[in-house]
Amino acid sequence: MNWIQTKTNLLRRFPPGARYLIGVSGGRDSVTLLDALVDLGYKKLIVCHLNHKLRKASDADARFVGKLVATYNKTIVGQAHLDFELGSVNVAALAKKKKMSIEVAARQARYSFFAEVATRCRCHTIFLAHHADDLVETFLINLFRGTGLTGLAAMREVATRGIDDVDLTIVRPLLSIWRDEIDSYVREHRLKFREDASNKNLLPLRNRIRRRVIPYLQKTLVRNIRQNIWRTATIAAEEENWIDNQMRVSPHHEDCLGVKGLRAMPVALQRRTILKWLRAQDVSGIGFEAIERVRSLLDPAARIARVNLPEDQHVRRRAGKIFIE
Repeated sequence: MNWIQTKTNLLRRFPPGARYLIGVSGGRDSVTLLDALVDLGYKKLIVCHLNHKLRKASDADARFVGKLVATYNKTIVGQAHLDFELGSVNVAALAKKKKMSIEVAARQARYSFFAEVATRCRCHTIFLAHHADDLVETFLINLFRGTGLTGLAAMREVATRGIDDVDLTIVRPLLSIWRDEIDSYVREHRLKFREDASNKNLLPLRNRIRRRVIPYLQKTLVRNIRQNIWRTATIAAEEENWIDNQMRVSPHHEDCLGVKGLRAMPVALQRRTILKWLRAQDVSGIGFEAIERVRSLLDPAARIARVNLPEDQHVRRRAGKIFIE
């Protein structure tokens, strides 16, 4: 049995004979996922790599992934083969233009690239290499922001995301696999990968949580908090799936929200709908205060019709609609 299959039954829902996109940065996580999937018989993958132009090594990363695809194709027997889609975006310029952080601009650029490839290749399912440690880190980031249950369950094994009018199904086969297990797989299979030096930079919040907060909590509490947080996030995701299926309002493809419809909802559903809508608009750093500011626009007596959001964005109420300026 393949390594991934020992950890999850997820891939039973995605037969290996079909075509899928896979995001490959060249780092150990995505290289591991690609190797494991090819070993499982996924030989019609479309490997997607976006050059962010952020580091001197970015061009070398792109060449590495291209050569990696060529190497696998030499081992694949028959007509099946891996395709390679390469994109390039100046993320620093994009962040400056849209007045957003580098991290948010990079994520937005990646998903736009995935959506563009999905449309052109008529393939709307993509494998991504987020793993269990990523889930724990995301849980803590959203916990500190006060995003509520919806935020705590933000990363799921299978999720649908609307990007540039494209519904992209995101599949994360490694979400129950830990970083040290990936490291063991890399050593055992002698995989080559590209090391991202920016992972050692403690300025991004995720890196500080990974390298400072989690080790401190584990040392202080003398227990494996990662496993407990992972379980909590998994439970939250399952509950979120059920709640989403009960909701009649889906804000993912809406440019604006109707004030009348939101007012008729219970407060819990107002907050949930606003959070999902803001995420669908690629607004980052959403916390409780941002959601409540948007919710304040529902008050009929409120004279304020414009509130601030993170990254120098604004939400306005006009003619019974709430929209982002």
